[in-house]
Amino acid sequence: MLTQTQIIKINNRMNYTKCLIIGSGPAGYTAAIYAARADMKPILYEGMQQGGQLTITTEVENFPGYPNGISGPEMMNEIREQVLRFEVDIREGEIIEVDFSKRPFTCKSDDNSVIKAETVIIATGASARSLGLESEKEYFGYGVSMCATCDGFFYKNKTVAVIGGGDTAAEDAIYLANLCKKVYLVHRRDQLRSSKELQKRVFNTQNIEMVWNHVPIEILGEGGKFDKMVTRLRLENTVYMEEKILEVDGIFVAIGHHPNTDVFKGQIELDKEGYIITRAGSSHTNISGVFAAGDVRDPNYKQAITAAAGGCIAAIDAERFLASVN
Repeated sequence: MLTQTQIIKINNRMNYTKCLIIGSGPAGYTAAIYAARADMKPILYEGMQQGGQLTITTEVENFPGYPNGISGPEMMNEIREQVLRFEVDIREGEIIEVDFSKRPFTCKSDDNSVIKAETVIIATGASARSLGLESEKEYFGYGVSMCATCDGFFYKNKTVAVIGGGDTAAEDAIYLANLCKKVYLVHRRDQLRSSKELQKRVFNTQNIEMVWNHVPIEILGEGGKFDKMVTRLRLENTVYMEEKILEVDGIFVAIGHHPNTDVFKGQIELDKEGYIITRAGSSHTNISGVFAAGDVRDPNYKQAITAAAGGCIAAIDAERFLASVN
């Protein structure tokens, strides 16, 4: 029988790693593959949403290697299986506390485990802001999307609505206008918040119609549990409180994202939106030995392929860092 001292030593070894990866999704899983192949024996905490945002995406057609497309959950499960092939220590739950003041870094999980890590790769992603409607949840993936570049192709020659008034909404409307027959851009105010250049492009695009001073109050559709589809969008005028209905085939919510960085506040340098700031051309943060990958540091692209590339870069940066300090 093991003594208490031996048990503590074993537990300590299990909770020590050359590389702790916080978050799953394409960035976290790819970082784990590269770190494991570099013999860093990484520990990966998957977070509250195993597989990241792609697990709530019905169809992925723009990730290389899948000529016929693949569902988001299926793709992430395949990537996870690849991670397990390299015997990565994947753990459920999330990291709720970090101390980056000295190496090895100290991180605490939601089950009170304390992990000591020589390097940390943060890949916690960003979450799209939602409208908060029950009908939005009901039709998410069945006509409601948070990503125009991911799902716009499915609405070729159809009519869609984009909700929002900032740069993201304007960019999505312009992008969709090249694919769709008609695009409604719905904004709660009487002027856009986007850049002047984007506004010019929106107003000069013939098949974009502005719907000023309106907010969505209900998304309507038809069909059964697995074949439902969006058909209409109910709006309310913010000035006169009158309602109107738009006939649409799809709805793109573009009211912004928020990076999942709350646990890192005060520990690492963030921009004004809360995204992690990394050194140009790398994944290095302002803390030596801490790296960031994927949407948590990327407010611009927010694609699975760029997140995966970031995970690769972060793992290589972590490996090179360890080589330089050891």
